[in-house]
Amino acid sequence: MTITLAIVIINCIVSFICFNNAEYFNKLAHVPFIESRFGEYSRLVTSGFVHANLMHLGINMYVLYQFGTLVEERLGSITFTIMYLGAILVANIPSYFKQKDNREYIAIGASGAVSATLFSFILFRPWATLGIFGIIPMPAFIFGILYLAYEQYASKNMTDNVGHDAHISGAIFGFLFTFILHPSLLANIFDR
Repeated sequence: MTITLAIVIINCIVSFICFNNAEYFNKLAHVPFIESRFGEYSRLVTSGFVHANLMHLGINMYVLYQFGTLVEERLGSITFTIMYLGAILVANIPSYFKQKDNREYIAIGASGAVSATLFSFILFRPWATLGIFGIIPMPAFIFGILYLAYEQYASKNMTDNVGHDAHISGAIFGFLFTFILHPSLLANIFDR
């Protein structure tokens, strides 16, 4: 079994438990106010295994599985695991500092780590064909640019209860993590 599949299974188990158990959900969610007041910093990572509903879980796990298998193969299982868990943490840091005095702020989901995995994939395979909603095909690196542009716009202009800052932080982390380990990959974009 791959680490990618194991992470998908763990996300599903934890999320399904939390769908039916508010107490467990509240103990794992990223709540900067509680983290800063009571030192519950483990929430910065545990929140990445909790999802709001089946659609949230399904989208994240589908994208993770699609891209994580190749990234895990290229990075190795241990390094991929470090990147994945590190991305959850890094994706939650901006909201920690921005929201630590806000009693109402709660964040959950693997989107930051999934974005890291996607952007690691983009560095490995910049010319792979990706599509917006599977309809408009384009090279992966163009998709990545458009994704970041949208997330930046949404972060500033939308109030849709989506962690756009976490998506951006995770994407940048995944790209930089992979680039630091494999700096020659950047040339793949320009070689063609």
